[in-house]
Amino acid sequence: MKTLSRLIVLAALLMIMATPLSAQQNERPLSPVGTQVIAHRGHWNVEGSAQNSRRSLQLALDMDIYGSEIDIWLTTDGHLMVNHDASYEGVTLQDATAAECRALTLKNGEHMPELKDMLKLLKTSKTRTKLIIEIKECRTLKQNLESARRAVKAVRKAGMQQKVEYISFSLAACIEVARLDPDAQVAYLSGWVSPTELHKLGITGLDYHLSALQKHPEWVSEAHKLGMYLNVWTIDSDEHFREFRNMGVDFITTNNPEGAVRVCNE
Repeated sequence: MKTLSRLIVLAALLMIMATPLSAQQNERPLSPVGTQVIAHRGHWNVEGSAQNSRRSLQLALDMDIYGSEIDIWLTTDGHLMVNHDASYEGVTLQDATAAECRALTLKNGEHMPELKDMLKLLKTSKTRTKLIIEIKECRTLKQNLESARRAVKAVRKAGMQQKVEYISFSLAACIEVARLDPDAQVAYLSGWVSPTELHKLGITGLDYHLSALQKHPEWVSEAHKLGMYLNVWTIDSDEHFREFRNMGVDFITTNNPEGAVRVCNE
């Protein structure tokens, strides 16, 4: 029954898209050889930095790792603010204006950034590091789709399509990104959809909690056979770094990027 209900959800999401997806998608190349590292909310766990801050992104760029992850929320006036939680200092981002959000001060003294601020930083970087944009799941389908559309539009405006990837717990947002940009790398976060099901929807990757991949290690080979990639989140210990490196996952998202780089380079 649970499997059937999930398939029904997937079918319904396909039906609500404004433009139907093709059943076929171009095969994407897999990640670079070996397990690569993504800094969770940027490289924030050091002095002078803060989660989802400009500084945390710059520090990740300086490391020249595969990626630096950020989280975005859609404001009432259509801006995309960067923060992990739905609320910060008593302000609920999806119920606030961009001006109200920009007035908020992060723990390192910066004001809360917008996605466009992070894209400007990314554009100045000469490193290979990509920006991994998590489109946060809002209350409504309309908000999720609008967040996806505005994110793709902002990335295109900045000319950063080749240095940005997308992730979301909202399957609708993932599908919409894939519809708007068939060449985009898009990964689903929830953990209950198999690689084969995601591949049919135009999704290029799985970005799952470690428990999902521990339960379904067979998804690693299944995904790779389909030309898809896998990320595991959020792991910080040498034990887990080695476990998932040896499992063959393509990416590790971590609050400890230095430790992950060290282990992955062993």
